[in-house]
Amino acid sequence: MSSNHAAPYYYVPGPSRWPVMAGISMLATMAGASGWVNGAEWGMPLNIAGILCTIAVLYFWFGEAIAESEGGKYNQRIDTSFRWSMSWFIFSEVMFFGAFFGALFYARSVTMPWLADLDHKVLWPDFAAHWGNAGPAGTIESFRTMGPFPIPTINTALLLTSGVTLTISHHALRAGQRGKTAFWLALTILLGAVFMGFQAYEYHHAYTELNLKLTSGIYGSTFFMLTGFHGFHVTMGAIMLAVVLRRVLRGDFTPDHHFAFEGAAWYWHFVDVVWLGLYIVVYWL
Repeated sequence: MSSNHAAPYYYVPGPSRWPVMAGISMLATMAGASGWVNGAEWGMPLNIAGILCTIAVLYFWFGEAIAESEGGKYNQRIDTSFRWSMSWFIFSEVMFFGAFFGALFYARSVTMPWLADLDHKVLWPDFAAHWGNAGPAGTIESFRTMGPFPIPTINTALLLTSGVTLTISHHALRAGQRGKTAFWLALTILLGAVFMGFQAYEYHHAYTELNLKLTSGIYGSTFFMLTGFHGFHVTMGAIMLAVVLRRVLRGDFTPDHHFAFEGAAWYWHFVDVVWLGLYIVVYWL
């Protein structure tokens, strides 16, 4: 890999159209998702179009960054900037999931006991303060909650194993063993894909057999928001690792210069940690 670590400058790229296009495509994605879950006819096509545009923008944008790296335009200062940027990005993701965990905590530990206390017995005499209830007003269809067995536990084992295989791959890369790096990285991606397959089956089971839906009160909304966004992050992490795998096979990385691999690995390990929190709080408690 061609890289100029000693370049006495800080490379600043020229004006780019990709940030604006990324903002527009992500806005379309979220607007479409909002319309979709609220029954708007334009919601699903707009959401799909936004996702496809976002993927295209990321493909070309990161392709330019890879070309700049391979062209020797990045030095140690750029590497440091990338590390700080990835660290702050993961911190923002921590805050993102923290908001949803906070909503779950508030609903379970504050709102639910409050609705069942003595002052509210006149309004909601039949309301029972157990998690997974149908709400005090009786407007939600009955449903069954999701337990930790067997799929969530299997998925936990899959993600924990993927963290181990990714670490093995990283050590192999640092040792200059490209074949071993590619094998364990491919296995990590495969484990992530199997995880998503199980989660898709879990969602199908929830909707068809448990009558558990996004509209199933605060339990259903927090369950699908937390697990759904986590599944989205697993998908994005697997895509990142797939791009890294392609670059490994192409010979882009050296034992001392492979931040793209490290950044994707940081993200994947973050996703693993979030899942452990979900597994305990959502499925067990």
